[in-house]
Amino acid sequence: MVIKSVELETVMGIKSKLPENNLPEVAFAGKSNVGKSSLINALVCRKALARTSSQPGKTQTINFYNVNKSLYFVDLPGYGYASASREIREKWGKMIERYLHSSKQLKQVYLLIDIRHKPSENDKMMYDWICAQGYIPTIIATKLDKINRSQTQKQIKLIKETLECDKETKIIPFSAETKQGRDEIYAELEAVISQ
Repeated sequence: MVIKSVELETVMGIKSKLPENNLPEVAFAGKSNVGKSSLINALVCRKALARTSSQPGKTQTINFYNVNKSLYFVDLPGYGYASASREIREKWGKMIERYLHSSKQLKQVYLLIDIRHKPSENDKMMYDWICAQGYIPTIIATKLDKINRSQTQKQIKLIKETLECDKETKIIPFSAETKQGRDEIYAELEAVISQ
């Protein structure tokens, strides 16, 4: 997949209407600080398109990136952000729910899990909820460069068991630093575009 153009086209806030897109959409969900912005930047070959931050919870809107005028990357707000008030977290949750439930163009959901840690309760809830909406999420196990190669399979097994993954669930280990896993994700995205 060659990235020729990418632009942030729509920013959807808590009260915004869902954009009426006519291109396929793929959504990226994950806990705050799991490396969602770094993944999107690595996929579109830009350093700072999606804002990365050492302070989790930076994305408080749903951001629609038009990629090659053929696909939207939909960046969902990070969940499980402790410093946000409960009321704000609930509003983000409702906004994500409304998007996943109402988008007519959503083709695939990517759930990002930090490969170094056992998935949290929030991760499990998100996985189950995505499945309940009729999607089988692809798990992107981020921060691969932070563990020894010998630990990779053990950590993938831990993710599968903790989330009680469906047999069809694919797990792609990924590093924003080394770009390992990017070609696998590109292959999936190309399949989405050609559907």
